[in-house]
Amino acid sequence: MTELERRGAVFVLTLGTDENRFHPDRVAAINAALDEVEAADGPKAVVTTGSGKFYSNGLDLDFMSANPDAAAANLTEVHALFARVLAFPAPIVAAVQGHAFAAGAMLALAHDLIVMRADRGYFCLPEVDLGIPFTPGMNALIRSRLPIAVAHEAMTTGRRYGGEEAREAGIVAGVAGEDQVVDVAVARAEERAGKAGPTFGAIKARLYGEVVAELTT
Repeated sequence: MTELERRGAVFVLTLGTDENRFHPDRVAAINAALDEVEAADGPKAVVTTGSGKFYSNGLDLDFMSANPDAAAANLTEVHALFARVLAFPAPIVAAVQGHAFAAGAMLALAHDLIVMRADRGYFCLPEVDLGIPFTPGMNALIRSRLPIAVAHEAMTTGRRYGGEEAREAGIVAGVAGEDQVVDVAVARAEERAGKAGPTFGAIKARLYGEVVAELTT
């Protein structure tokens, strides 16, 4: 499951070691880790990452199909997680070392910036091919974080963007080799750690107020 370690002012949150799909237990564990970061004093920042092939493969659709009574609540909690990351009161950087698909890609977009592996792994919003429309909250999140032409292409074609393609499209802020993705993300986060605090959170909450409202209502 999730793991939180500290590197100076930067907390590295590993989402898990499998496909890191969003199941109630995983979402709760991520929130618990973010609670720990929020409670820490002094300069701080967060880097989220995965392990191996996946950053996150999105919603746990198997769980939601097998537990229809819990499916809506799981989606609500995932929306709330997006909103929390979007307005998080400390710098937060996604180190996308593997595939980021669907809701996993949306979680990455909620971060302040993304560093992606250059040579392997894809950023992809495949909902058009899965026959699953984006929720209004998801739509608002994607539109707020991507250039509109890129959002249109990503959402209507399900294109898979490699690291360099994602950088050229403005999806990610930087790329790095397999062994450097987390280190580069930590360096980018550490540069911003001194900004953490209520003012930083308030700026982001107001900047993305309409998106947060869509995700939490």
